[in-house]
Order: sequence, then C-alpha cells, then structure tokens
Amino acid sequence: MKILESKHSRPTWDEYFLNMADAVSLRADCRRGQYGAVLVKDRRVISTGYNGSESGGPSCLDGECPRGLLSHEELKGFKQGNNDYSNCISLHAEANCIAYADGDKCRGATIYINAKPCDMCEKLIRAAGIKKIVYKEN
Repeated sequence: MKILESKHSRPTWDEYFLNMADAVSLRADCRRGQYGAVLVKDRRVISTGYNGSESGGPSCLDGECPRGLLSHEELKGFKQGNNDYSNCISLHAEANCIAYADGDKCRGATIYINAKPCDMCEKLIRAAGIKKIVYKEN
C-alpha cells in the first residue's frame, strides 16, 4: 500500500484558530462589521463568540439597533477609536466569547480574534485571566 504525501502544508495553530474566528464571525448580527473570537486552551476550543446582542435579543440586521441604522456620514462626527456606542445593542465578540466560557478555563487561555480588540475588550480579556491575544492585522 502506497501512502500519498500531501502537497499542501498544514496551517500553524495560530492560523488554524484565526481561521475559526473568521468562520465564527459569519454569525455576527451587526450591520457595521462582523467579528469573531475563539478561546483556546491546550489547543482545545473552550468557547466562541461573535458580535451581537444577547441570545433572543434584538437584531441589528433586522433594523433593531439605533446605531446600525445610522449612515457612515452620520457617524463621521465621532473620532476614530473613541466612538460612542451607547446606542448600540451588541456586545463585542470577545465579551460574548468570555461570557459563555467557564471562568476557570479562561485563566491561562489564548483568545483568537479576527481584528484587534478595543481597549475595553482588552481590559476584559486581561481581567478574565486570558494570557495571550492573537488577532489578524488589518
């Protein structure tokens, strides 16, 4: 019996889990952007999350988010990185991912995100005891 050798290389673990974060982001319920997060410990997935409201809550894609209904022109008055999200119904992908994880499993884990986390999510990640953040450079 002859064993065929693959001509394709396998992705690194970081590439593999970042690709998972991309796949998770496809479930996002936001008109502005789709983000996904995957929490991993010992190369095993602990939890996933995407941006959207709480389970069974209002839907941005269905027009139930006041911020999602604003045009890009209407949002131009906000400074980059200092947006007011008080009229947004969604939680960020990282927050949803951590909310659905067992707290003990968060400590020492790695979170993979398909974009750089905002300042608040980075604080939440650190507070949860997650040791490493891996994200795609945009």
